[in-house]
Amino acid sequence: MKLIIQIPCFNEQETLSATIKDLPKKIKKIKKIEILVIDDGSSDKTVDIAKKNGVHHIVSHKKNQGLARAFETGLRESISLGADIIVNTDADNQYYGSDIEKIINPIISNKADIVIGSRPIKEHKEFSLLKKFLQYIGSYVVRFLSFTDVKDAPSGFRAYSRIAAQKIHVFSNYTYTLETIIQAGHSGLNIISVPIRVNKQTRPSRLFKGNFQYIRRSIFTMIRSFAIYRPFRFFGFIGIFFVFIGIAPLLKFIYLYIYGDASGHIQSLIFGSLFLSLGVFTIIFSFLCDLISVNRKLLQKINDRLSDEN
Repeated sequence: MKLIIQIPCFNEQETLSATIKDLPKKIKKIKKIEILVIDDGSSDKTVDIAKKNGVHHIVSHKKNQGLARAFETGLRESISLGADIIVNTDADNQYYGSDIEKIINPIISNKADIVIGSRPIKEHKEFSLLKKFLQYIGSYVVRFLSFTDVKDAPSGFRAYSRIAAQKIHVFSNYTYTLETIIQAGHSGLNIISVPIRVNKQTRPSRLFKGNFQYIRRSIFTMIRSFAIYRPFRFFGFIGIFFVFIGIAPLLKFIYLYIYGDASGHIQSLIFGSLFLSLGVFTIIFSFLCDLISVNRKLLQKINDRLSDEN
């Protein structure tokens, strides 16, 4: 069984060496361990340090494309290199390398397709109360949308079976963490969480400049993912909401037309008709989106079968 540990990097010359040295050299039931560095357009000595530390594979983007693209590049390259299990870890040495054995064991024993390393958020001294709260709320929403029991959705320390990696496709340009869980949950993949340890912070996060940006992008990612994988529910609920908004003023106008004077309430007729029409259109649109979603799933199944044959 072959394990590939992928490390997305963007200007990580200060921490990459420590991260690589902390990775395990041997793991039970794993015959071969290889390290893959995805250089996401670094302008420092990241690639040189990776070579000096004996990294087996390096893939480079000509320019910075973001963490999500680097993550997906790593998955595709790992699959082409024959990986049976793929572990993703951060280049800032946030996670304990020895915990890799812990997160791949459920995959080896066929108990999971994807394993997410769950950080000790409550005990994490470097997380503010606000960040802990946001992490908790974000993970709760992801669990709700993905029908999974993931404890730490934003964690980048995770393991994928080969089959799971083949089914993952990232649409976001910023981060893969939330979207891939929602996608995997709707694809029928079994996801579990495993408690892990974390090292002291070596640098501030580069992915988000502040809590507000984190919230904004996370909400957008979750809404977009739900619209992609549950379009009928997403647009259907919106359509029903518009219909109810439109019915109220229409009923008011009809009542006044029959039992009173409706001449001064023509705006109710216009307002109600507008929202009722918008609601009906949105519901029809939800059916069309659902058909597109079914077609996407069929294409995904065909792609999975072709991948199995190859």
